[in-house]
Amino acid sequence: MAAALTSALLAGCASTPLPPWPDRNASRPPPPVRQIPPPSRQEQAPAPMARPGVVLPAPVPRTADGATTAPVVRPSLAPLTGTLPDLPYRPEVAARFPDPPILYHTPGLHPDRRAFTTNAEIGQWLHALAQQTTPPTTRATVLQLGPSQRGAPIHALVLTQERDEQPQALAESKRPTVLLIGQQHGDAPASSEALLVVAQELAQGLLAPLLERINVIIVPRANPDGAEAGTAATADGTDLQRDHLLLHSPEARVLNQLVRDYRPMVVLDSGEFPAAGAVLTQFGGLNRHDAHLSYATTGNVHEFVTKAAREWMQQPLEQALQGLGLAVEWAHSPSAVPGERRMVMDSVQPDSGRNLWGLKHAVSLRVASRGVGLGRTHIQRRVHTQVNAMAAALRMASERAARLEQVRSFVIRDTVALACRNKVVVQAAHTTESRELTLLNPDTGADMPTTVEWDSALRLSPTLERARPCGYWVAPTAQPAIERLRLHGLQVLRVAEAGAVLAEAPQSPGTTAASPLARTAIDVPAGSYYVPLNQPMANVAIAALEADTPFGFASQRLVGLPEEVLRVMVTPSLVFEDME
Repeated sequence: MAAALTSALLAGCASTPLPPWPDRNASRPPPPVRQIPPPSRQEQAPAPMARPGVVLPAPVPRTADGATTAPVVRPSLAPLTGTLPDLPYRPEVAARFPDPPILYHTPGLHPDRRAFTTNAEIGQWLHALAQQTTPPTTRATVLQLGPSQRGAPIHALVLTQERDEQPQALAESKRPTVLLIGQQHGDAPASSEALLVVAQELAQGLLAPLLERINVIIVPRANPDGAEAGTAATADGTDLQRDHLLLHSPEARVLNQLVRDYRPMVVLDSGEFPAAGAVLTQFGGLNRHDAHLSYATTGNVHEFVTKAAREWMQQPLEQALQGLGLAVEWAHSPSAVPGERRMVMDSVQPDSGRNLWGLKHAVSLRVASRGVGLGRTHIQRRVHTQVNAMAAALRMASERAARLEQVRSFVIRDTVALACRNKVVVQAAHTTESRELTLLNPDTGADMPTTVEWDSALRLSPTLERARPCGYWVAPTAQPAIERLRLHGLQVLRVAEAGAVLAEAPQSPGTTAASPLARTAIDVPAGSYYVPLNQPMANVAIAALEADTPFGFASQRLVGLPEEVLRVMVTPSLVFEDME
């Protein structure tokens, strides 16, 4: 079977040697995913010292065989009245989501708390972990990625067994770097609480041995302003999850600078999805799944990146969560068109972090727990879902460390070699099918099988393709575009002497239908720019600079005029100078 898959993929990537893809049936099965309780003080060496203002996990009583005997805190269920903030369902539905057999501890999960962990407490928690780790076994370092729009710090924790936490040191370690990001939407608190648990387990708990084979960076809360306000968006109303190509918000800029500098091979985005909302109003039912999963599904993601995401991450995570009695489904939401009985899988546009990181050759996965609109209800179960999903992903990354490096190396070489050849997908759409989706009856809690139209992101339907150019010429007036391209890690060359290029330019950019292209020789001045496609981040340049898309730089006014970006169809003979 592996040989047949390899032969099929060779047709599209014959330019460089193909790494052997392992036969999944012959490979060693992944180890079972253990439920991760907070570590007891007997397991920690040395025992952590509490810092002022930091709530460290309390000891967990255990039986002689090591099983936890911690009591389970069961959140109270508001009475059903049909109005917010009461829950949109009855206790019969809540009974379908019992608490896990263990109790997780963070500042915001204390049973007497009404508010979740504050941003200041996140910083204190991470700094306490950094002080408690003892090099050379494990080094934990807190990074300040930059302020949010309202000035709140965005914290990150780097965990490694390398000599220091600098990007070059991690790159030379030959260990894959895994990046975990939480709470891009401010109304997804379980994601940040879970990542605090995961951070502690990596620093001094059950996950610490994984650092022998991987490096890990954790950003527990990417959107502190939204978290403080309890809203999905950032302070200025930006949807952070959809701002990763344009980089309008400072939050998106610091996240992508982190990706540019540390070049993670695996990126996991942790969030939450609504328990009711439009699913209830349009379908008369409730979401029954604990977790929604999705990997990068956009045009031009390399097929090996997709294959690694599906076989090495999505499938093992699904099996691990199902083994714990948690229900899993592909990420989806009701159509935005009123009256349609249609479910749509996650976006196929390259502006989301999940999709853009796939274009940057990272195995990218989004893990969302059922929680938006629930407040603190079921919070232990939601955190339980996230913690075990992240633990499974970290274990798979550790087990596949050498293979991840091999696939990344091949994909980069193949992407570089494709410049001036083959086609690129400019726009793509979901494919529509009919399928049965099980919802919950909001009155009885019983399963409610429902036939829906389903827009799948797993098989893309290209709606606009063009010949792959050799690169893009960009006018010197398009500085906002140049700044963003460089922030994404793209090589941008400045033209030192005036010359000419053979190029294509659209006659009416920024539309959603194909515009006619005219190919001609164009004189280009000194001080303008050239973005070659024989570089690793080529597919990010394609997403940003192709016209005729609703998400690119032209339609979003980062490029003003049609003649400010040209598709260069023959390798140009120009003189370039270094950019600072």
